[in-house]
Amino acid sequence: MTVHFKQDEPDTRNLLDQGSQGVIGTAMSRPEGLAKVTGTAPYSAEYRFDDCLVGVLVTAPFTKGRITGIDKETALAMDGVVAVIDDSRMTARPAQGGAGEAPQQSPRQICYYGQPFALVVATSFEKARHAAKHLPFSYEADDVSDIPLDPETAETEAGDGGMQAGDLAHAMATAEHAVDVSYTTMGHASAAMEPHAAIAQWDGGRLTVHASLQMPNYNISELADALDLTEDKVRIVSRYVGGGFGSKLGLSEETTAAALAAMELGKPVKVVMSRQQVFQSIMRRSESSQRVRLAVDAEGRLTGFGHEARVSNLPGEEFAEPVLQSSAFLYAGENRLLALDVARIHQMTAGSVRAPGEAIGMPVLEAAMDCLAEEAGIDPVELRLRNIPEKDPGKGLPFTTHELADCLKKGAEAFGWDSGPRKPRQNRDGEWWIGTGMASAARVHNVAEAKARVTLNADGTARVQSDMTDIGTGTYAILTQIAAEMLGLDPANVMVELGDTDFPRGPGSGGSWGAVSIGSAVVIACDAIRQSLAKKAGIDADDLKLKDGKLQGSQPRSLSELLDGGNMSEEGHYEPGDISDDYTSSSFGAFFAQVRVNRHTGETRVDRMLGAFGFGRVLNEKTARSQCLGGMVWCIGSALTEALHFDPVDGHLVNCDLAEYHVPVHRDVPDLEVMLVESRDPAASAVQGKGVGELGMCGGAGAIANAVYNACGARLFEFPMTPDKVLAAMPD
Repeated sequence: MTVHFKQDEPDTRNLLDQGSQGVIGTAMSRPEGLAKVTGTAPYSAEYRFDDCLVGVLVTAPFTKGRITGIDKETALAMDGVVAVIDDSRMTARPAQGGAGEAPQQSPRQICYYGQPFALVVATSFEKARHAAKHLPFSYEADDVSDIPLDPETAETEAGDGGMQAGDLAHAMATAEHAVDVSYTTMGHASAAMEPHAAIAQWDGGRLTVHASLQMPNYNISELADALDLTEDKVRIVSRYVGGGFGSKLGLSEETTAAALAAMELGKPVKVVMSRQQVFQSIMRRSESSQRVRLAVDAEGRLTGFGHEARVSNLPGEEFAEPVLQSSAFLYAGENRLLALDVARIHQMTAGSVRAPGEAIGMPVLEAAMDCLAEEAGIDPVELRLRNIPEKDPGKGLPFTTHELADCLKKGAEAFGWDSGPRKPRQNRDGEWWIGTGMASAARVHNVAEAKARVTLNADGTARVQSDMTDIGTGTYAILTQIAAEMLGLDPANVMVELGDTDFPRGPGSGGSWGAVSIGSAVVIACDAIRQSLAKKAGIDADDLKLKDGKLQGSQPRSLSELLDGGNMSEEGHYEPGDISDDYTSSSFGAFFAQVRVNRHTGETRVDRMLGAFGFGRVLNEKTARSQCLGGMVWCIGSALTEALHFDPVDGHLVNCDLAEYHVPVHRDVPDLEVMLVESRDPAASAVQGKGVGELGMCGGAGAIANAVYNACGARLFEFPMTPDKVLAAMPD
């Protein structure tokens, strides 16, 4: 039976706080953790199948044009080569998250350097790789001088998220204090630990694909559409995913290629992208150019707020990095201008990378706010507190909850923030300048439709099933805790099965909506089971108390006794309703950082960093804290080291591996402190929580930039702030 709950208004039932098991919010370790660290949890490329063949993608060595011929016979004559797959149904670029339909196909038409266009299949990886490297093919390449590669000079078009209210120019001209600053940010790679991989099997009637994907609920539609199959002929399995960060939201080239090869050859086919191929052909975060204009009155209250940005993507792609998402509501200011332009260039597809929009928009805005605080002579924390709006300044809607002030105040106290006069170069330790900085954090809250099946077994154990994925975020643990709390079970007696499209459709892992969306579906299913249990027990559901597998009361009974040899199963269906039209919902936070900057080399080291985060209910303290810690590490990377570099001549990605794309390593990361500022948000979801996965990297790079300025006087307007840039910006 399916129980449907459409949330059109705040859910004040507060079901999770009515349980007696006491496991919600606790720091329960991941139930699958032991399997992962011992290597017994199979990732997509690790399933074993007899007679499994191996495919290696062949990629284009030019930027734009078309493949005119492929010499398959030469490749087939090579040792171990079984086939060369050159099928018009192969995908030429990844699908955007939530597309639900095949991405661009016709792979012979090349639109970016490194685009896959064929698959060589052999009896071993080494033989397939050799043949792929030596596959003869002919092509016609467009003149690179005619190909738009530079977003600064390419044609642009308007993107979503723009708005105008009042007269910003007048507000700037008449303000007591004003700043007008421009920034650039470099592109980012997701750089997930597990590369993109798929193993496809075709039994003549149905396709089964083990793939590393974040959103099987959409991916099954994308794959079926690409292959001209109906969805009932396709099964996707993604039980364990070694990180995604947005790169695995949509169907990508290796999965389609493996499926086509398996269908043609009648044998299992494995395709794993090399690290270089992942970097060259999977989603990138767009670089950006941003202009921020801020105007305040004599009391330091914003009268003018402007944020304009330019990003890029391939022609034909609808996605545009949503730089302005949080700028739309974070601070007050009646005279407002938001504008986003998209430059059409021929680099690989731009798409969602962890915290799309806020990850690069928030650091820029928060760095500009620091400039304004200095100009107005107001403490940076106080400036932000004075400008927290009562309602969404763009839409006029109330917020579901608003934790920013609490995060700012509690974070400042815990960090030991000095609210006195701030001047650069006040503290030095030998050759190191020492300084502090802060920034606000915000990440829009999203929820998605979700379904989950919960079965209470006759032996008093429970099983939760959904095609929802766990990409390292703790979904297995969180759903275990929810079911255990609602049904009064020891978490050890709850089994969670995820990542299989034969199960009910979950929301997928993306955009920080996963836990609260699928968690809401599990709560709904469990509540229905509780209603049935109460009826069996002959009591009102509000009086039902379950703990340790027993019905509590004057005459305790075990769940097994109550079930009397039968199972009880319900499918929860959670659907966001019209409530999104009535409220603006976001998670909030605050970052505080202390850095040291070498006066001779420009090297920057983060000494300590604290983040205070508010996102409604905390479902699992350990996984929530872990997500925030991971986000803060990303902040260090985007502030100081991470950048995609493209050759200006032909647009190919220069630093296409982890040797040259510099993610933070242990030496770069100090002990990080996380504060969880908990509340209840009944308008956000049925679990009264909001997303946290991305919040930890929304603005933290700005706190580091502000700390660099406070340390050494180098005000930088380009991210990342590498030593050469810092040294050049240092005052004499």
